[in-house]
Amino acid sequence: MKGHAFLKRFGEWGIDLLLINQLREWKQHMTWKLIGVNIIVMLTVILLAGVSVKDFACVLVEKYRLVGDEKNFMFNQTMQFYLMRASLLAIVVAALIHYVFIKKMLVPLRRLTESTRQLTEGTYPEMIAVTSRDEIGQLTEHFNDMTRTLKRAEENRKRMLSNISHDLRTPLSNLNGYLEALSSGVLTGDRELYQSLLEESQHITRLVEQLHLLSVWEDRRETGMTKTSIQMDELISKSTNAFQWELKIRELELHLSLQPGTVNADEDGLRQVLNNLLQNAITYNAGQIIWVSGVNEPRGYRVTVSNVGVPMPEEVREIVFERFYQVDPARYRGQSGKGSGLGLAIVKEIIQKHGGEVGLISEDNKHSFWITIPPSR
Repeated sequence: MKGHAFLKRFGEWGIDLLLINQLREWKQHMTWKLIGVNIIVMLTVILLAGVSVKDFACVLVEKYRLVGDEKNFMFNQTMQFYLMRASLLAIVVAALIHYVFIKKMLVPLRRLTESTRQLTEGTYPEMIAVTSRDEIGQLTEHFNDMTRTLKRAEENRKRMLSNISHDLRTPLSNLNGYLEALSSGVLTGDRELYQSLLEESQHITRLVEQLHLLSVWEDRRETGMTKTSIQMDELISKSTNAFQWELKIRELELHLSLQPGTVNADEDGLRQVLNNLLQNAITYNAGQIIWVSGVNEPRGYRVTVSNVGVPMPEEVREIVFERFYQVDPARYRGQSGKGSGLGLAIVKEIIQKHGGEVGLISEDNKHSFWITIPPSR
């Protein structure tokens, strides 16, 4: 209140309040704070050095009686004059130099401040150019990475909501249409119709179950996993045996090449990973053979599931592990387009929670999805 009354009095006196407000804002800028601190430090050093030189010169004059009292007084006055002039000149020059360099140094911070303000308002700023490798440059790089991550997460969220609504809307619309027709007597139930309704219901169930599974693994920490010692070659063999009937129906051959290896991991999680990789290889297969290999590497046990498909563009390889990404079902025989697009996303989430890695090697029309599980410690 005192500050407002003080400014009001200035206004009554005809003093420009805008100028006073600007001066108050300038006082808050880091540039002026740094310059002020440097001026105080330099002034202290210059005064101490100057006074020391002056006193030393006076002691010499007094000791050796080089001049009389009157000239001694004039000498002191002259020393003080030149000392004050040199001090003021040094302060002005140093302040100008500091102002130029500090202002240049604070430009990235001002950009960071503006970009942060845009983020808080819900808009994503442009990437800030990194002009140095110092702490401010590293901070700028981290801010750019954070912005990209937030933007990508927002895009994934929007795509996920859009895909969920689409994947649920289609089968639900089909179910509602059939049930309305049955209830009104337009259709009569037969085995083929009930089979179609069952497939639509199963598709919804699979989608909801995979969404739940993905959510569970996203929230799960390493301490929440039940880790046991697992023989990877045995686990892979058991997982592939569960697909023998589907492989036979689709007339596909399975080639196994497994080295004995042990990892410390969550068995249910790894079983889900292997099932998803095998199901993906079977579903999106354009050849007659599926290769599964397991080898020991310095980084851990590496499992690779390969098949022959259609050529995959580079941009597709980068997003194939993203949620709800699906290839065009028309490019593969026997593919109904009723996948969830969550299988590989679940693989990535589970393996990363184990501290492992996932990836894809694509050579023309042969695609190899691989995972690496860290070795037992």
